[in-house]
Amino acid sequence: MDIVVLLKQVPDTETLIQIAADNASIKAEDVKWVINPYDEFAVEEALRIKEAQGGGKVTIVTMGPERAVEAIRTALAMGADEGLLIDDAAAEGGDALGTAKVLAEAIRQVPCDVIIAGQRAVDDDCYQVPAAVAELLGIPQVSMVIKEQIQDKKIVCECTMEGGTVVVETELPALFTTQKGINEPRYASLPGIMKAKKKPLARKTLADLGINPSDVGEAGTKCRVMNLSFPPERSPGKIIDGESPEAKAVELVRLLREEAKVI
Repeated sequence: MDIVVLLKQVPDTETLIQIAADNASIKAEDVKWVINPYDEFAVEEALRIKEAQGGGKVTIVTMGPERAVEAIRTALAMGADEGLLIDDAAAEGGDALGTAKVLAEAIRQVPCDVIIAGQRAVDDDCYQVPAAVAELLGIPQVSMVIKEQIQDKKIVCECTMEGGTVVVETELPALFTTQKGINEPRYASLPGIMKAKKKPLARKTLADLGINPSDVGEAGTKCRVMNLSFPPERSPGKIIDGESPEAKAVELVRLLREEAKVI
């Protein structure tokens, strides 16, 4: 079974984020970049499907600058077979739909039975790219999957939803997104890291995919970031002193009434 995993490289959640001079982007120079955590679940699930089905190929597809190669190599070290990087300056600065257009065209050149993606990227939290890719390819899409089973060219998924779970069945090819709890991603072993250096990693541009630069990237975006700002600093908490719990309660009520004015 041939599987494509959509992967994104994002800032490490522990990295100190700084706003760039344009007030619409972040400073990328000192950022530590990692695989989007939800995409790690996608890579792991692809490897498990391949193992359960007795063979096939797992291809990692991502769009980004040259530094994104590191994320692809990490996925290859986990056990994926091939990588594809779409690296084109004209594709930068676009919105979710533009990204989906590029990824969909790339996938058309990589025949597959299943496409797997993380349910969201932790940098922009837009949740839109996987669904848009499926729509552009004209295939079913299932979100927030915590369990799946493939049999007889069909996939049955258990998905999280508000208040519980739902079971969804659809025919292949299909795209599904992974949710926390679906698996525990494996670590890349030393032999895997060494093998990853020799695994195929192709690079393509928008011209290679037959995409007009004016349709994607900053030129084709329909959604622009106008301004970034940090949340306002919160005033420090206040510790209420008193000789007894009763005295503290009285003081608390006074503060809520006279200062906070909430009662």
